[in-house]
Amino acid sequence: MLKRILVCAGLFLALASQAQVLEPARLVSVPLDKKVKVGDIVELVFKADIDKTWYIYSVGFDADCGPIPMTITLDKGAGFELVGGVDAIHDKAKHDKIFDCDVRTFEGTGEFRQKVKILAPSVTIKGAYEGQVCSEVEGKCVLFDGDVSFTIQAEGKAIAVPPADDKKENPKQAATTEAPALTTPQPTVTIDTVHEVAANTPAATTNYGEVKGPTLDPKLVQEDPAKQSFLGFFILAFVAGLAALLTPCVFPMIPMTVSFFTQGRSKGQALLYGFFIIFIYTLIGAAIAPLMGPETANHLSTEWIPNLIFFIVFIVFGLSFLGLFEIALPGTLINKVDTQAEKGGFIGIFFMAFTLVLVSFSCTGPLVGSILVSSAGGEFLKPIVGMFAFSLAFAIPFTLFAFFPGWLNAMPKSGGWLNSVKVVLGFIEIALAFKFLSIADQAFHWRILDREINIAIWIVIVTLIGLYLMKAFRLPGDTGKDVEDKRVSVPRLTLAIIAFTFVVYLIPGMVGAPLKALAGYLPPAYTHDFDLAAATRSSKPNQICEEPKYSEFLHLPHNISGYFDYKQAIACARQQGKPLFIDFTGHGCTNCREMEATVWPDAQVLRKLKENFVIVALYVDDKTELPETEWYTSQYDQKVKKTIGKQNADLQIKNLNNNAQPFYVLVGLDERVLVSPYGYNKNPEEFAKFLESGEKKFAELYKK
Repeated sequence: MLKRILVCAGLFLALASQAQVLEPARLVSVPLDKKVKVGDIVELVFKADIDKTWYIYSVGFDADCGPIPMTITLDKGAGFELVGGVDAIHDKAKHDKIFDCDVRTFEGTGEFRQKVKILAPSVTIKGAYEGQVCSEVEGKCVLFDGDVSFTIQAEGKAIAVPPADDKKENPKQAATTEAPALTTPQPTVTIDTVHEVAANTPAATTNYGEVKGPTLDPKLVQEDPAKQSFLGFFILAFVAGLAALLTPCVFPMIPMTVSFFTQGRSKGQALLYGFFIIFIYTLIGAAIAPLMGPETANHLSTEWIPNLIFFIVFIVFGLSFLGLFEIALPGTLINKVDTQAEKGGFIGIFFMAFTLVLVSFSCTGPLVGSILVSSAGGEFLKPIVGMFAFSLAFAIPFTLFAFFPGWLNAMPKSGGWLNSVKVVLGFIEIALAFKFLSIADQAFHWRILDREINIAIWIVIVTLIGLYLMKAFRLPGDTGKDVEDKRVSVPRLTLAIIAFTFVVYLIPGMVGAPLKALAGYLPPAYTHDFDLAAATRSSKPNQICEEPKYSEFLHLPHNISGYFDYKQAIACARQQGKPLFIDFTGHGCTNCREMEATVWPDAQVLRKLKENFVIVALYVDDKTELPETEWYTSQYDQKVKKTIGKQNADLQIKNLNNNAQPFYVLVGLDERVLVSPYGYNKNPEEFAKFLESGEKKFAELYKK
């Protein structure tokens, strides 16, 4: 059984995904199920099917605030006329914290309706839809579109319709639900002929010819970030299990365990004892997993109420470690389990392990609770993996000492140092609690926990840890000779030095230093009121080759100069002899704005972007229609691409087999993708490594 668990855990940690075109939402037309007469007003129904952890934007909110509302466009026809606009049925209001505006969304399923008046006995209604689907769990936004159609048979004679010029149309209705039907033949142009290098633009080293778009080697497909997060979470939970061994509730039980297994019991029973410890904790994770699964991940990781609850939970656990009160299970339950442990045999060993879990709960409970709360970011397997890792670290020493009881003589004796470990863990829990409060603070714009306030709290807490380790003050749980002895041991002094060093590292953050090692735990840099570091950084824009197309309505952040057209950008990259940084983004891409606000301002990242790359931002949702001579038919879906956004999205799908944003790609002079593309990851250090790896590969290929 244990072997199966280990094999399954290994498989889970080894999962990786290929880059793919995502289709997390679809819209279908629902056939009419009732008789219709000419002159009747009927409702056309459109049903949306949305994957778990994803949501689509509805209608009825300000389209200028950022996210893309759903649009349903019906071709004009003689057999019907529109009545009003598109209605959403039972959508939900939501505050978009990145764009700071109120929107409306659907999760799971959605329904839209459009009223039309039937004017002829036989009516065919055709049209198309376009919307935006996002997932805060996946960290991605995707545009989705498709065709819809209805065939309606009505009783009665056709109704004469006045000429179009005499009809009074609702301007809002025309803008959101109607578009003229295609009546002229459309040119068929491939992407290869659309993107051509200007004849008067010299290449840096070689004339690479026609612009065909970035070429991705399948070997460079980015692995699933979930693999890294699982591995990191496994290590974190394992370390928590080791920390639990050094608490006053657990450490003294090691000699008791050794005593139990030296009374004529076999080595196999010792192994079984360790297995049962792992089994019980992992079973807890499996029971919690359905509550932490993907369907609730988005809510738990972004909404203010659960994050406020998590903040309170961490504070309560931290205060219990400091000695304010004790979290314990009822004594009667522990006594009943202990009685079963005395029976011996297979059942006795199981209940011996169960007794250990229950007795140590007052110290392991806060750590276990913290692991389960941290796993609420959303995978179904995460609480199981976390509890397996925690219990593995927790069980190994008990099993080893049961195997080799002679090792017990080399162990340090129990004493006041155990409570000191518990207190330090309590301070750390309280410090980490403010990460959850920060999420609620940003959601409601309370501005009570800006970045410098969070850093100040951490400075105070870590300073208290250092002072406590130096015995400057004592807490309720500190008793015995250790309290009276004012001497500081070398291990305590070493830990105090680490604590005070960390305080010194934090202090520059008060004036805007990026503190890259803590990027995932501190509030975003834009919440920092007094950023002295930003004032000392150069705001001079980088040099470009020519005036960018579309720069009158498209922009790059942080005073970066760049392009919004791939053809123009690759030509400049060749002229300057620099790699091209492609930012596949969108006006309504929440995660794109978050990356630009939290990762791009990092000093190292911003310097590299400005000095070492030519930058192009390709908006996949821009509605600006291009001249008819630039339209082309996509080789991917055989549809005519008329707008900036449609062509950029087609470029990403056709050439890179990906349709999620944000999506960052580094391209060489011959348009080969240099390194694995980069997605939604708010770690500035990782982003800087991504840029650096692209620079090195570029130098190998083109600067020999």
